Amino acid sequence: MVNKFFYPLFLLIAISICISAQETGKATYYGKRMHGNRTASGIKYHKDSLTCAHRTYPFGTLLQVKNLKNNKEVIVKVTDRGPFGRSLVIDLSYCAAKAIDLIADGIAVVEVSLYDPIHVPLKPEDELKPQWNLEVAVPNKVPSDILIK
Repeated sequence: MVNKFFYPLFLLIAISICISAQETGKATYYGKRMHGNRTASGIKYHKDSLTCAHRTYPFGTLLQVKNLKNNKEVIVKVTDRGPFGRSLVIDLSYCAAKAIDLIADGIAVVEVSLYDPIHVPLKPEDELKPQWNLEVAVPNKVPSDILIK
């Protein structure tokens, strides 16, 4: 009887923790030798792109990475798997690491969380579409030098 009550409660708590989870750990960045190579998702890595490698998040997930040393943040897209070191949480692209001042140190303690973009309400779609009024002007008299003979 007690198990029937606690199992759904435990499951609900576990799901809510996973949804709002923030990971804290060490981050590194890809070296310049990785530039041009294929990632686990199949796309080519470019050092100037804001991408990352994470072990569990699905490809295409947007993550917000915050350097806890200087509170700088960057939003990156998961395109690869890794890092495979025990104490590492995420591998950043060169550009993303540069954005949060990770290049000089090489390794930094970061906080990784899901990025949830803010949706600004706009006008309905039908109000955004331009209204076209096409009128063709026809001259009363065509000049004789324009006529083809």
